[in-house]
Amino acid sequence: MAADPRVGAVLSWGDVEALTGSIAERVWADGAPEAVVGVLRGGMVPATLLAHRLGVRDMRAVEVTRTTADGVGAAKAPEPQYRNPASLGVLAGLDVLVVDDIAGSGATLNRARRLVRALGPSRIRTAAMAVNRDNWSTEPGPEEAVDYIGELYEGWVVFPWERH
Repeated sequence: MAADPRVGAVLSWGDVEALTGSIAERVWADGAPEAVVGVLRGGMVPATLLAHRLGVRDMRAVEVTRTTADGVGAAKAPEPQYRNPASLGVLAGLDVLVVDDIAGSGATLNRARRLVRALGPSRIRTAAMAVNRDNWSTEPGPEEAVDYIGELYEGWVVFPWERH
């Protein structure tokens, strides 16, 4: 798999544990959230790990997708699509952490943040376990647009749950 020049990293479960541990330490330093929202599908893995590390029992999920298939170099829709925003429930007044596995352009995480913002939380923070700099073409850059980044990569990132 790493022979594909578009692949910047192939992560192991140990890498995932280390990246979520690093993010959890930084989130904890800023105050534990009251709710964690995972972006379906891939974002649920780091969201669950972070919720456990932070002692947060209130977990939610929202389906926001931009890639149209799985696999290296998968095509992307022009804009992130979302379904069932009601799955977020009531977030009014809560400190919320929105988590995705990867941010390419940041559009998916930004759409999820807007969906959460519409529900009136007191605070919204975002986390991405990985950022693919090759896809990030907008300002601000990822370091300013995403509150907590596990690691910056050049190229497609393959996660352990994507390998069959």
